[in-house]
Amino acid sequence: MKAMMILGSIVGFVLGTGSSLLGNCLWSTALWHACVAALLGGLLGRWWSRIWFDGLTDALEQQRRARLAAASETKTPAKV
Repeated sequence: MKAMMILGSIVGFVLGTGSSLLGNCLWSTALWHACVAALLGGLLGRWWSRIWFDGLTDALEQQRRARLAAASETKTPAKV
């Protein structure tokens, strides 16, 4: 999750800097915008990665349960 938050921050910083410089802002203003965009990008990256990892864990759990159910159905009772 940390990696996704860092990635979101980097993307936010680059987008904030780029959009500010394209808008002909001063460097100090562009840096301020980039910092705010990095904060928002990091928070969005954290939120998105949490949703993504929760969905991945749910999918793996469903697969495990399906495998266990299929294995229990295919077992034949032992003859005594």
